[in-house]
Amino acid sequence: MGRYLLRRLATYAVLTVVAASLAYLVAAGSLRPRDAVRNHTGGTPAAVEAELARLNLHDDVPLPERYLTWASGVVRGDFGETVQGEPVTGELWRRLGVSLRLLSAGSVLGFAGGVALGVYAAARRGHTPDRVIGGGAFALLAVPVFVLAVFLQLGAARLNEMTGLQLVEWVGESSPGAADGTFGALGGFGDRIRHLLLPTLAVALAQLAVYCRYQRATMLDVLGADYVRTARAKGLRRRHALLRHGLRTAVVPLTTYFAYTAGLVLLTGMFVEKIFGWHGLGEWVVDSITRGDVNVVAAANCVAAVAVLLAGLFSDVLRAVLDPRVRVHPR
Repeated sequence: MGRYLLRRLATYAVLTVVAASLAYLVAAGSLRPRDAVRNHTGGTPAAVEAELARLNLHDDVPLPERYLTWASGVVRGDFGETVQGEPVTGELWRRLGVSLRLLSAGSVLGFAGGVALGVYAAARRGHTPDRVIGGGAFALLAVPVFVLAVFLQLGAARLNEMTGLQLVEWVGESSPGAADGTFGALGGFGDRIRHLLLPTLAVALAQLAVYCRYQRATMLDVLGADYVRTARAKGLRRRHALLRHGLRTAVVPLTTYFAYTAGLVLLTGMFVEKIFGWHGLGEWVVDSITRGDVNVVAAANCVAAVAVLLAGLFSDVLRAVLDPRVRVHPR
């Protein structure tokens, strides 16, 4: 299995380099940072030209030459500077930490909840729970995440109004003075939970619907499998037979799908951060595209490419753990 994972890692690494390079070339070739630099430097033509050259953003320099300069910096861990002249690297890690706090909890909840509901719906196929879960999943799939986020905000506002308490917040990460105990004994921690609840729920619901439908389909494929019927014939209860013998097989295809949802999670994060006022990586990318900040967009795409690589590698590890055939006959 070690050789299998090493080969997969090498493949993902090559794809990551290609993806990050293409992202920089597209950003550098299409974005126009001149106006943002002009506003920052005061508008003097000579100052604008000098600053563009210093930032490796001058459009008179051939694109391959700019790419090599950028790539050599990335190898050293330097992603350049923003159009305001601030280092990209420090702000990148700070924003990444904000995004991880938001997306990690939502992704885990969405995956776990989707798998559980999909298994339950498959086990109750044709009955009322299956219809209710299926209808709810289809409804969530039909609603864009930015519309879902607005619905959650309206519901939270109604809840706060009905209780007369500010139970849920939906703007920013925390409120000033929260550390002084504005939410009872929990203080700042309770305030963070209040702000984290709605955006996490938006991310989780967007993922839950996808995993639920996919898990239900894979679970239905194993309900009539020979090994499940054999387990039932030996006296094992239906629920225990499905959980012990069917679920493990049904989850294997989902591990492959997990890698492909990494990009969807990042896209969801961009909308959620913008709507809920979280100053994470997604919000930074949207603002940077607006002002033509090439280095920020390229750095964020590098992080996204690495995230997809890690998701793919994690998917391969899970598949190898759950499926003995991968360990015995790796491809």
